[in-house]
Amino acid sequence: MKLDDLRPAPGAFKSRKRVGRGHGSGYTTTAGKGTKGQKSRSGGKVRPGFEGGQNPIYRRMPYKRGFSNHRFRTVYEVVNLGRLAELELADPITPESLYERGVIRDASALVKILGDGEIETSMHIRAHKFSASAREKIESAGGTAEVID
Repeated sequence: MKLDDLRPAPGAFKSRKRVGRGHGSGYTTTAGKGTKGQKSRSGGKVRPGFEGGQNPIYRRMPYKRGFSNHRFRTVYEVVNLGRLAELELADPITPESLYERGVIRDASALVKILGDGEIETSMHIRAHKFSASAREKIESAGGTAEVID
């Protein structure tokens, strides 16, 4: 065997289809594009999302428009000030103490305090986030709102 005897296995390589290159190529007249119609023409393409004139899916389903960051969103357990006033918890109020009393479902969850309801006593509350109205009500009652990092 010599170097010039080396050949690929039969059928290992298939020659490329060369359309529009005359009668000898085997792809004459319509060049493998069938007969007539938009896709047989030069430059004939349908735009992305086109469904043959039928109302496309992005117009049939208007509620699917836009963007929603479901996968990477930050989810908070929400607690209102009125609920904290009902519980009469000992200071400081933390996510762990709220979990022990059954106010939130997960001890490791992020907690946000909202300002719905009234508090008269001063409370030291530790949470991951506070609404502006909640912070104002806590501080006006003489308490502190501490943000956990």
